[in-house]
Amino acid sequence: MQGSLSVSDSDVSSFTPLVVLELADDTKAEAITWLLNRIRGKQQNGGAELLVDQLLFPAQDGQKSNQNVFVVGSTLQRLLKGAEDVGLFKEFQDGTMRGFTYANRESFKDFYGDGEGFLSDAECQYIIKHELDTLRAKNEEHVPGYPKVKLYPGKSVVRRLQSKGVLVQYFPLHNKEDLKRLSFSWYKKIKLSFQPLDDIRHYFGEGLALYFGFLEYFTFALVPMAFIGIPYYLFDWEDYDKYVLFAVFNLVWSTVFLEVWKRCSATLAYGWGTLSHKKAFEEPRAGFHGALGFNPITGREEPVYPSSKRQLRIYLVSVPFVLLCLYLSFYVMMVYFDMENWAISIYNENPNLATGILLFVPSIIYAVVIEIMNLLYRYAAEFLTNWENHRLESSFQNHLVLKVLVFNFVNCFASLFYIAFVMQDMVLLRQSLATLLITSQILNQVMEAFLPYWLQRRRNKKVHKRMRRMMGDKELPLLEQVQLETEMNTYLGTFDDYLEQFLLFGYVSLFSCVYPLAAVLVVLNNITEVYSDAFKMCHVFKRPFSEPAANIGVWQLAFETMSIISVVTNCALIGLSSQVKAYFPESETQMILIVVAIEHVLLAFKFILAFVIPDVPKHIQVKLAKLEFDSLEALKKRFVCLSKDQKILLTQYVKSNVP
Repeated sequence: MQGSLSVSDSDVSSFTPLVVLELADDTKAEAITWLLNRIRGKQQNGGAELLVDQLLFPAQDGQKSNQNVFVVGSTLQRLLKGAEDVGLFKEFQDGTMRGFTYANRESFKDFYGDGEGFLSDAECQYIIKHELDTLRAKNEEHVPGYPKVKLYPGKSVVRRLQSKGVLVQYFPLHNKEDLKRLSFSWYKKIKLSFQPLDDIRHYFGEGLALYFGFLEYFTFALVPMAFIGIPYYLFDWEDYDKYVLFAVFNLVWSTVFLEVWKRCSATLAYGWGTLSHKKAFEEPRAGFHGALGFNPITGREEPVYPSSKRQLRIYLVSVPFVLLCLYLSFYVMMVYFDMENWAISIYNENPNLATGILLFVPSIIYAVVIEIMNLLYRYAAEFLTNWENHRLESSFQNHLVLKVLVFNFVNCFASLFYIAFVMQDMVLLRQSLATLLITSQILNQVMEAFLPYWLQRRRNKKVHKRMRRMMGDKELPLLEQVQLETEMNTYLGTFDDYLEQFLLFGYVSLFSCVYPLAAVLVVLNNITEVYSDAFKMCHVFKRPFSEPAANIGVWQLAFETMSIISVVTNCALIGLSSQVKAYFPESETQMILIVVAIEHVLLAFKFILAFVIPDVPKHIQVKLAKLEFDSLEALKKRFVCLSKDQKILLTQYVKSNVP
């Protein structure tokens, strides 16, 4: 826990501020009092039993600052009990990962004295977020001071305040000392070494650490392809037939790459205690709305929205919209081909340096248009998915990912498929792939790193000047830090980061056999990506809340789907080579049948390989089995100690609740 900053509180002499909570400037006084009482209230009375204090910002330029900014912290004992409530796994004395319990706290490794330093900052902030999110209305019919903001027993208070704009934002504070150490070991010195994934996980949580682990693994996995691709590019550039061997290597690589990653992911997740972490019961999204009904699982009142209405919105609005966007993408692609033909005709009429450069202009313009269309579509997809009114965040994310992946795949790769299999122009395919890849990488670096960095520097300078005008020479690090971080951009999660890697994986696995330098360019991009992503997480965005994660989720399925498509694509490219066609001079049908048969064999090999290679390493399987065995033994001992009536009730409960 961070100890450099502390604020006074009415209940204790001081506490470490961990989370900032900002309410709207015009929030009613009775609503603020009610919310603070609920946050400070005892658990048995429905409170969160946390510590909270108001930050008072002086007026600036004659205008009053927002005074409804609060910092939230907690006692160490409350955090330790909260760790049990959220189901954190920590390392036991015997080296296994076990669910933390407050009663057995001293049996866990690294627990000394009162437990100071046992929980990381990210874990403490995650616990506080969980306690705030699970603050529930009791008998209130509405938020005090807001008759129209209705409440009902069991409704999440924070989610209701968020959805109605009363709660502007709440986010975890950065720890300046820890951030300085992490920055130095992570990106401030250029070095050929692995990333400090444990430190990243300790500061930002498992979800973000897994992304950087995947980024690192993907980059290292591309190195063999890059080494093989360089000599292919240098010595056999015009000899397309030699790329058949590269395509075969590509097929094997894409399969082994993903299967080995599953094992790496499981190893990381086990060491971080998330592999066995039971996902908490998912609450309705903050934006979910509907008529008030009854949840048969929780027994609480909550909004209910008919699934049939949602399906109608999906199939009658969302699906036609996606199809329309795909049509527009195809239309733009055909315009690009017209531009290509125009540039080629000008070059053929007057071949010189200027017309030679002109040959690349259509591809560059098309690459820029693709990025713009992807960005605009992303906003539209998010709006549509929100309008579909999904009850759970997981369902919302799955539908959003599906919409975005379908469009991005078609938008980015349709022209390459058309060139490869309709036009069968391998020279143009190489040129288009190189231009798309290089242009998209440059645009991504500008939009993701340089532009946010420049905007944040300007914002920081304004805040520093404003604070100095207000406070003079007084040192108020907490006020200044909160002011700075309140105005930072919010990190929206790893969605866009995984999407970028997904598209790069597509460029490499689908068509790198005709442009072997694709792997080299992606390696160079990912090396800069590590540093730019690390910088923006540390200095451009607000610190995100930690989210326990055991794997990369739906993105694993997305990459595996791309891998299957790459098998079909590479087999088709092999079939198009004149080297293969030479073996079947009189029967093209026979050649097609043999290529299809080989493709099926490779797909079968891919699935067999996925079955043979265990997703979880053997030594971790043994530890998990041992943990399950110990849990059953402990349950048996507890069962023996129960009275006869208690045993009967427990047996009846198990029979009625376990299928």
